[in-house]
Amino acid sequence: MSAFDHRAFDHRKYRPAPRVPAFDRQWPDRDLDHAPIWVSEDLRDGNQALLEPMSVEQKKRFWHQIVKVGIKEVMVGFPSASQPDYDFVRWLIEEEQIPEDVTIAVLVQCREHLIEKTFESLVGAKRAIVHLYNSTSTVQRERVFEMDRDGIVDIAVQGATWVKTYSERYPEVEWRFEYTPESFSSTEIDFSLRICEAVMDVWQPTPDNKCILNLPTTVEVAGPHHHADQIEYFCQHIKNRDSVIISVHTHNDRGGAVASAELALLAGAERVEGTLLGNGERTGNMDIVTLAMNLYSQGIDPELDLSRPDEIIEVVNDCTNIPIHPRHPWVGEMVYTAFSGSHQDAIRKSLKKQQPDEPWQVAYLPIDPRDIGRDYQAVIRVNSQSGKGGMAFLLERDYGISLPRWMMLALAPHVQQESEKRASELSSEVVRQVMFDRFTSETPLSLADYRLSKGQDEGIDVTLWQGAETLRLSGKGNGAMSSFTDAWQKHSGISVGIIDYAEHSLGGDSEANAIAFVQLNIDGQRVCAVAEDSDTVSASLKAVIAGINLAAKEAEPNKAREMEREV
Repeated sequence: MSAFDHRAFDHRKYRPAPRVPAFDRQWPDRDLDHAPIWVSEDLRDGNQALLEPMSVEQKKRFWHQIVKVGIKEVMVGFPSASQPDYDFVRWLIEEEQIPEDVTIAVLVQCREHLIEKTFESLVGAKRAIVHLYNSTSTVQRERVFEMDRDGIVDIAVQGATWVKTYSERYPEVEWRFEYTPESFSSTEIDFSLRICEAVMDVWQPTPDNKCILNLPTTVEVAGPHHHADQIEYFCQHIKNRDSVIISVHTHNDRGGAVASAELALLAGAERVEGTLLGNGERTGNMDIVTLAMNLYSQGIDPELDLSRPDEIIEVVNDCTNIPIHPRHPWVGEMVYTAFSGSHQDAIRKSLKKQQPDEPWQVAYLPIDPRDIGRDYQAVIRVNSQSGKGGMAFLLERDYGISLPRWMMLALAPHVQQESEKRASELSSEVVRQVMFDRFTSETPLSLADYRLSKGQDEGIDVTLWQGAETLRLSGKGNGAMSSFTDAWQKHSGISVGIIDYAEHSLGGDSEANAIAFVQLNIDGQRVCAVAEDSDTVSASLKAVIAGINLAAKEAEPNKAREMEREV
């Protein structure tokens, strides 16, 4: 047998999902323009997917977070099958924890004793959704229940009848009914229509009292486009469409839960069930935060408050013990982080040009991170893959240091080298330290004092320390720096030319330090240097002196190599 066993990994055992019949498809030409009805499944589908289901106390904490986000319909559990769920529902009602504009929902199978207990758990509620379901797919009918279509329809109709009957015992509650043909995604579309209409015949919904038909990808078996076709075909063919709210409940088995829900909305769905951050059976439920942010990024109000995602992340993590991936869409720790040098440069330049009164236009950032409580500290981070733009951004953001381009070019390889040595990203503090370590030197020369003269004989009198020796030099020029280079050349015989120069204040007040950058030609050797001081002149002079020191240090090993060659 070969290393690759075709018998163990054989695609031929699978068949593509059947397409719906040809119909007047409209959804590809539509655009979304409003938010759906959001339904949180965190306390039911999300909870039942956990190795250790949430305690009642954890459910209480999660409930408060769901409500705080602004979700108005919340599936709170399976009270007929779980005592903790039952206790939680009773706590919600008896402790008056349900806001006036929030409706709770509970799930139940088509079994009379379970339906009876479900209604008992809801006594005292102002409003509630009773969500009935049974399996309808071909494989469920034939291999699990060993029943034909008629038998499956009978189960649904009987369940719907019990739901209606028991609801009449509690007329003080405003009841809404929801039905799910479980595994809709794997059910023949004509049968889905038939069984849903049979349930509608029992409940008799009206435009003023609609029922909810929930059409799930209980298991995602095809692409989002396939699900959209199913939804639109269903919407076009279901009777009494104006008396029905079409809901979807998508899972992520193929990685398309969010896309399936989004396309389903284009196809006619009005309501979406999911979980905050996507927890749920197997690969998870549709991620409400992701879909809501998708809408938000297109200028559509999601009608949810997602301004504090870190708070949501903390609650979800604490209650489910499932950490969020650092690259989770929209809210992961690193989704607004750029390590690539070209990306960093583009972000930095875009941010400088972004005006507060114009639409958001920043390269590589689809939204303003500040909208969701993030700041730009996480946007640009420097590692061995980063370039000039990243380090420049960090220095400007944290220290007010604006690097001239030629200094960016000079500094970049040293920052990269430092990152490779550390095998990690670098903080702005480290980047700054690398810059001063590489481009500043106070030996052997250092500035002791200087005096500028103005007028016709503009020049400088400067005092330098050279080790233990004191040097007093004078020079003339059209400014402090040219006067100093003149003085040094006369003293040393070394030519010092200023190729480029930049300086600026490091703050907005009078006491702020100044920083100066110089690019020098010292006897044919190009040198970059930087210095910081309390005033611009001192900073400039110290930068030139630093350049002279650096050139001298660079020249020493070169002279040694020349002497070795001569020997």
